[in-house]
Amino acid sequence: MLKILIDARMIDSSGIGTYLQNLIPFLKENLILYLLGDKEKINKYIDISDVTVIPMKSSIYFPWEQVEYILKVKDVDVFWSPHFNVPIFPVRTKKRIVTVHDVFHLVFKDLYNLFERNYAKLLINSAVRFSDLIITVSQFSKSEILKYTKVKEEKIKVIYNGIDTKRFKVCPNEEKIKIKNKYNLPDKFLFFVGNVKPHKNLKGLLRAFERIIRDERDIFLVITGKKEGFIKGDKEIFKILNNKYLKDKVIFTGYVDNEDLPILYNLADLFVFPSFYEGFGLPPLEAMACGCPSVVSKIPPLLEVCGDAVYYVNPYDVEDIAEGIIRVLKDQNLREEIKRKGYERVRNFSWEKSAMEHLKTIKDEVGY
Repeated sequence: MLKILIDARMIDSSGIGTYLQNLIPFLKENLILYLLGDKEKINKYIDISDVTVIPMKSSIYFPWEQVEYILKVKDVDVFWSPHFNVPIFPVRTKKRIVTVHDVFHLVFKDLYNLFERNYAKLLINSAVRFSDLIITVSQFSKSEILKYTKVKEEKIKVIYNGIDTKRFKVCPNEEKIKIKNKYNLPDKFLFFVGNVKPHKNLKGLLRAFERIIRDERDIFLVITGKKEGFIKGDKEIFKILNNKYLKDKVIFTGYVDNEDLPILYNLADLFVFPSFYEGFGLPPLEAMACGCPSVVSKIPPLLEVCGDAVYYVNPYDVEDIAEGIIRVLKDQNLREEIKRKGYERVRNFSWEKSAMEHLKTIKDEVGY
């Protein structure tokens, strides 16, 4: 069997962590697996009884990781990094594969200080230059990689992410009541899953919501995470939240347990995803699987992933976001149509299918 070493240090992160948590269990049934990372952390998410964990303590993007790579990446058929933080020096493996989910750091370089900007640029360019194969998650991300780097198109393979429909599904009422009480949620609310990074456009959503609640006083906005974290990340959010219309209408859940997230989608009247930029966009698929209609940005990656199973708005137009939300809230026929199309759309994306494509791609690259 092929020996593959995977950098699993990001297994507890939101996006790449989901990617690893769903692919590793399938791959370890078909390959001899070695994982770089913290044994205790990895074991929280996957069974490691039949894999070898090689300790690696370096933080992501910290230069010391380059030394650890040299010392620990060796004697395997394939080294696969699920993110662009890759060895920038030669390592002793037959093949190197990297997954580049997006090139956000190159597109929005002004968000980073000089060191962060240059180190990210070095890593991304090293990732595409020295890897034998680049996996990415959408045709849009492929086009962005080609636009911002000098890689040859034939080195890039698009493999879509999946959705875990055993986890994200329509839930029984008793589960919904339990979670509603746990997080002290209102009867009617919009739902946002994301972070404070500018490309998630939370400020645009808050401004749109301010317009909505002037007429729709019974609706709330629920945001996953701690209020303090969002305010600390962007001081302007604090000012917006102190607006007299928003003061008591925006609810931050605090930390959300993994098993609770699907039920929050179930409880929501509407999921809103107003991003300026994404590589793929997994949350709208999660909402679809849970029967929650979505209003999302009309941007290339979401058009590619979501098809006609959502309602699209212009993320740069606060009025358009507000009008789209109100329309989907009030038009019951439209809501039901979006939900029906969502159930159909989700069938195109499964982690089993994604894992099989990853396995075939890895074997083909090695010639196994």
